[in-house]
Amino acid sequence: MHRLFVALRPPAEIRARLSDLMEGVAGARWQDDDQLHLTLRFIGDVDGRVADDALTALRSVRQPPLTLMLSGVGCFGARGRPNALWAGVVPHAPLAHLHKKVDQALVRAGLEPERRAYLPHITLARMPRTAGTVEPFLARHAGLASGGFTIGHFGLYESHMGQGGSSYELVERFAME
Repeated sequence: MHRLFVALRPPAEIRARLSDLMEGVAGARWQDDDQLHLTLRFIGDVDGRVADDALTALRSVRQPPLTLMLSGVGCFGARGRPNALWAGVVPHAPLAHLHKKVDQALVRAGLEPERRAYLPHITLARMPRTAGTVEPFLARHAGLASGGFTIGHFGLYESHMGQGGSSYELVERFAME
């Protein structure tokens, strides 16, 4: 089985800026540089045939390069308990458009359509139950912003689970032109 997702990889200077934020929450499992990405579509666990079909479908996606900016921080959670910290990315409309193109290509390849609302973000940390409070982090970095940065490709990645968390392997990169 292959655990796959489609993502954009921010440029090195943006990843470095995000890495500089990663402190101040006890017990947070901060992402390392290799894990920083903006997910376009989570595919999940698929067999080799479906993985090949997804790869072929993604090769058909056409999209001009995107100019994006960092914008604020937030958290996901359930029942009042945060489980992830993230940095926001804007503008949403071009990202949502690319997400839709990727999703449609994967549906044509036989995968189920994405049912969750799409919120563009870059995960900064995973929050175990024992992690400390996130409110000071959120307040300190609420004004996170960057100048525009251009991304000219997206990729299909395979996630490998390990004791230290997940590692991501680029399967194929797709140019945006």
